[in-house]
Amino acid sequence: MEYSKFPSVVKGQIGGSSIQTVNARELHAFLEVSTRFNDWITARIRDFGFAENQDFVTFTENPVKGRPSKEYALSLDMAKELSMVERNEKGKQARQYFIECERRAKQAAVDPVAVLNDPAAMRGLLLSYSEKVLELQSQIEADKPKTDFYNAYVNADGLYTLQNAGRALNARPNLFIRFLKEKYMFYQGTALVPRVQYIQMGLFEVKNEIVDDKARPRSYMTPKGLEYFSKRLPEHIKAGRAA
Repeated sequence: MEYSKFPSVVKGQIGGSSIQTVNARELHAFLEVSTRFNDWITARIRDFGFAENQDFVTFTENPVKGRPSKEYALSLDMAKELSMVERNEKGKQARQYFIECERRAKQAAVDPVAVLNDPAAMRGLLLSYSEKVLELQSQIEADKPKTDFYNAYVNADGLYTLQNAGRALNARPNLFIRFLKEKYMFYQGTALVPRVQYIQMGLFEVKNEIVDDKARPRSYMTPKGLEYFSKRLPEHIKAGRAA
């Protein structure tokens, strides 16, 4: 695969973290999207609930000639999602490319040959890993009550009913489900089911269950969905009141 033809991946700052980023306009061009760029990126941010300074940042490009333009630097996770929802060969290629960029970045983070030949670097690396292990152990202990709380609501398949997902997010289930119906879910007959793009994103699963000798669909939220909504749940839902 000829990577020189793909959108460039560069170091950037999003939410105070230094991460790999992708220029949205370059991605739009690579995906060969027919919709105008500004309309496309605005709709994608709105429809998929991406958050500024978490999934992307904006900046102004001032060309030598012409008017300034609003640009978007995307996290690799957001770029992968945008590529996936195009559901075409270019989207598949872009997603695979971004995954490869992540793999190469992790591989380049530590040069094992250089470390082995430098005792001081080896000691520093071992010390760093020791500190990380201690931090991880402390974090596990701190997160144990939260983990136990989530586990109380998960079923044998590792999924949450919509009501239990609301409880796990410290939201009133009826308000949480009303929030989901505004954008993410709709009624198919008497069953509340997710829109296709959110199933493809891995936020929900739909299972057919036998009720009164009939197969009926039932929607569940995945752990990925729980994490997704924990970052996007409006404050009034968390506070347990209507908007």
